[in-house]
Amino acid sequence: MDKIALTAGALYVIVLLRAGGTFAVGWLAGAGARRSRFAERLSSARFQRAERAIQRWGAPVVAVSFLTVGFQTAANFLAGSMRMPLPRYLPALFIGGAAWALLYATVGLGILEVLGRLFAEHAALGTAGVAVLVLAACGAVAYRRRRAAPAGGAVAEEA
Repeated sequence: MDKIALTAGALYVIVLLRAGGTFAVGWLAGAGARRSRFAERLSSARFQRAERAIQRWGAPVVAVSFLTVGFQTAANFLAGSMRMPLPRYLPALFIGGAAWALLYATVGLGILEVLGRLFAEHAALGTAGVAVLVLAACGAVAYRRRRAAPAGGAVAEEA
């Protein structure tokens, strides 16, 4: 239990610094955009409505984003660039960050322990398991690239 608490505490500090830093960078980027040639677009009624909605309802989105892969950084950056008030952002950061740290500390450490035992007791089986995971990841990447490629695959020649 001590190992989980130490890992969760370290991960919590890391996620608070990383997500808070992303929020701050977003805040600065939003401030810069408001002084740039995009200022006119940012002052439109439509953008103002979106900004108010994020300021008011964005905290649950930020908190839940910590349980996703790949959306967390975008949510924190957008919360900053849309100037979500700190009294709304900080509780979402603290709650979401705690959930993220506990999840990774328990599940992550559990997976590492299982892999460690597997390699210690059955090195060939552990190696095969890692190979299967690597091949599955490569297959997923190849599949996504093929789906993203334009249909037909060939460039039309000009006559």
